[in-house]
Amino acid sequence: MAKILIAEDDKAMRVFLDRALSRSGHDVDAVPSGDTAARYVAKEAFDLLVMDIDMPGLNGVDLARQVLERTPRQAILFVTGFAAQAMEATDVLASGARVLSKPFALSELVSHVEGVLAGGAASPRGTT
Repeated sequence: MAKILIAEDDKAMRVFLDRALSRSGHDVDAVPSGDTAARYVAKEAFDLLVMDIDMPGLNGVDLARQVLERTPRQAILFVTGFAAQAMEATDVLASGARVLSKPFALSELVSHVEGVLAGGAASPRGTT
């Protein structure tokens, strides 16, 4: 079981991610913004951060950069409809962050999460 933080501004997607990962046996916290996520990671360690890129306030890429400054080996998975933005964040991707493009199936999410947590390759659909 991993400790996972989800940062997703879309409530329906946040609830979906939370339920899917909780049902997969993980301990999940889900928050509606990058700003809130930054406060969580300042207080607590997480095995994995799952975040949207396009959020009001602190976006996912900037959040990832902040976290990686303090914790360079932090596992990060972007779930986004803006994969092109993630591809431009070469510094974040160089840290090992992965990208899963929306829309995706539950099985793809679980596969990516397990792959990131294991340090292995994610499923072929996503970007590694």
